[in-house]
Amino acid sequence: MALHFELVTPARLVRSDDVYMVVVPGTEGEFGVLEGHAPFMSTVRDGALKIYRTEGAAPEEIIVQGGFAEVGANGLTVLAEHVEG
Repeated sequence: MALHFELVTPARLVRSDDVYMVVVPGTEGEFGVLEGHAPFMSTVRDGALKIYRTEGAAPEEIIVQGGFAEVGANGLTVLAEHVEG
């Protein structure tokens, strides 16, 4: 089982993958999202999204600036103001 993850900016869809876990830099602190997480919304602070493709894997990091994160029935969507790279 996997978490569906999408990273979107106003200009484009940056990423759409099934992953094990994503750690998001929320404004109230970092939070991890696995499949089956309760519905949740948070603002996102500037920092690194950590994407774990499989359990125990080293994370891939993507630097984001601002935005929102939403966990729902379809997985995790991060709407970032800007993504570096």
